[in-house]
Amino acid sequence: MTLRVPDHHTASAVLSRAIAAVPEAFDDGVPRNLIDRRWQAVGEPAPQVTPVDGTVFAQLPKIDAGTAQDAVRAAARAHQAWAQTTFEQRREAVTSAVEAMSQVRDDLALLLAWEIGKPWKAACADVDRCLDGVRWYAEHTEQMLNQDVEGAPHKRQPLPGPVSNIASWNYPMSVLVHAELVQLLAGNAVIAKTPTQGGAVTLTVAHALMARAGLPATLVSGDGSALSDPLVRSPEVGALAFVGGRSNGGKIAAQLVDTGKRHMLEQEGLNTWGLWEFSDWDGLSAHLRKGFEYAKQRCTAYPRFVVQRKLVDKFLATYLPVVQSVRFGHPLAGENGEPPALDFGPLISAAKATELEGRVAEALRHGAVPLHHGDRSQGHFLDGQDVSAYAAPVTLLAPPGASRLMHEEPFGPVDTIVVVDTEAELLAQMNASNGALVASVACDDESFAAELAESVQAFKVGINKPRSRGDRDEPFGGRGASWKGAFVGGQHLVHAVTQGPPGEQLYGNFPGYHRYPQT
Repeated sequence: MTLRVPDHHTASAVLSRAIAAVPEAFDDGVPRNLIDRRWQAVGEPAPQVTPVDGTVFAQLPKIDAGTAQDAVRAAARAHQAWAQTTFEQRREAVTSAVEAMSQVRDDLALLLAWEIGKPWKAACADVDRCLDGVRWYAEHTEQMLNQDVEGAPHKRQPLPGPVSNIASWNYPMSVLVHAELVQLLAGNAVIAKTPTQGGAVTLTVAHALMARAGLPATLVSGDGSALSDPLVRSPEVGALAFVGGRSNGGKIAAQLVDTGKRHMLEQEGLNTWGLWEFSDWDGLSAHLRKGFEYAKQRCTAYPRFVVQRKLVDKFLATYLPVVQSVRFGHPLAGENGEPPALDFGPLISAAKATELEGRVAEALRHGAVPLHHGDRSQGHFLDGQDVSAYAAPVTLLAPPGASRLMHEEPFGPVDTIVVVDTEAELLAQMNASNGALVASVACDDESFAAELAESVQAFKVGINKPRSRGDRDEPFGGRGASWKGAFVGGQHLVHAVTQGPPGEQLYGNFPGYHRYPQT
């Protein structure tokens, strides 16, 4: 089988088209920072290596804390003017930006493939979910702005300052850009930090089209250690939206303690799938295959299966053929010039692949049982291609408590299986990480499954099906340590980034209370 990347899809071709589409956003091929509504050639360029083949794809212009503080002040000035615009003016500008992005939809998807390793289908879905989702909000946000969280009439107002967005690298369009555009619809200026691990060019193109539409957006690049203080603690910032891991989320939460700022902090948790008195193995098989999408580099991936002992043989008879058939490799190298049909491409970096390999080795040293241990040689690659960022699927039985894989989300194609004998054990193992975003219970008796779900510490619990972040009016949040602050999704997102009546209690996890919407 001879694989190749079509000329139209090569890194150089895609990058050239991106620069040609928004030349004002680049300086001799290096992305600029969008500060004070102008693209500025500031910051120290740092090479951005694509995980696809280990080559340098672009440069990331890292600014310092002083420049970031200037950007925040400029965003605050823009916020005051934008907050005075009518909703119809905001909707027109946001819709204009969305339609401009739709004109370069395929190139945005190709940029995602090169920058963060998404296979073609997944990359297209990331872009489409952003654009389609914002179109929905453009139709429904006005109504949400005219009611409080209980649905009573109330004219909501923008926040006192711009919304600062610090997001993970894995969904630049459907999470980060999508959130910004809704925040703009609600009357807020926005600030976004480019993830240092990938997505700089994708976000540059998207923000250039936002700026052309007249939207008050700021895009800055830099190390979190330098930019965190101005983007989190600056008095001009009206709210903070964060998507990432618990370690960084905890640091940011500590910075917010004495500020009183509105915040939405989405943090990882170990999402689990529990099986008890279950028999629909054909149905489960389809869910298992889809679960490997994007190498499980998703906040709603399921890397842990908690299985009733008497079901283990049937579960493995269903699971192992799936994991053995998973396809991974170069996301754009296919036959006959067509993108390959893969479950996943590389991890975000060679360093992450090495780290994941180390965690698997740690679990094995402490006594985990290897049920499946794939090899990178099974991947679909170009001849001579650097494959250091790729990881083959691994499945471990009974990860010991001494290993990090027992309690932490691997954020890669590594599954762990825990066997239990009682319902109490099932629930204890499903709650191993002190809170999660999603979970699922597989059980033939759906009413009993619903009873079990009440004791699972996850915001969304599926019955015989997985749960996801959701789109449009579906709420999203987390329980326990997986989420801090206001929940998002539909009216919850709009309410989170606007001011309601005095004393209003938003849905979410707050220091003084927890309030959960129906899911």
